[in-house]
Amino acid sequence: METKQTSSQARPVISQSQNNTTLWIGHLMPQTEDHLAGQTFVCPSEGLVNNIQVFASAVTQPGKVTMTLHEFDPQSRTWGNAIANSERHVDRNDDTHWVRFEMNPVELKKDSAYGFRLQTEDGIIGIGEAATGNRHPFTFGHAWNGHSTHDKGDFFSYFSLAFKVELCA
Repeated sequence: METKQTSSQARPVISQSQNNTTLWIGHLMPQTEDHLAGQTFVCPSEGLVNNIQVFASAVTQPGKVTMTLHEFDPQSRTWGNAIANSERHVDRNDDTHWVRFEMNPVELKKDSAYGFRLQTEDGIIGIGEAATGNRHPFTFGHAWNGHSTHDKGDFFSYFSLAFKVELCA
């Protein structure tokens, strides 16, 4: 199957660049499970997503990070099956930088809910996150954190990962 090269036409359609706290992913000692992070969002327009970026606020231990993109049901707060995925090695040079996860283009629909999840089995990575006051929740989606032993996780409207979603025309 041939994939079109569309990265030169990519444009950001949703982003949250504030970063005043950190959500950690990886195996934090002495705990027995891996920590996972994620973000839900409502897509403001239609198009092909070919990358999602997150801000790595700290890289304590480099490692391979996997991102999966899912359809998301905001009413029941359930993740659909992965519709795209990407893997990349995050190293110490990525500390305090935007990390791009390239993926095969997938069609996103306007006003539909999606979410991405991040995990690593061998790294300890801090993902930039914004916390807002309880009078001003984020309206485009929710931050999520879970554990390898508790996949359902928890959702937070007063937190958001620092992220960018780019669509191709």
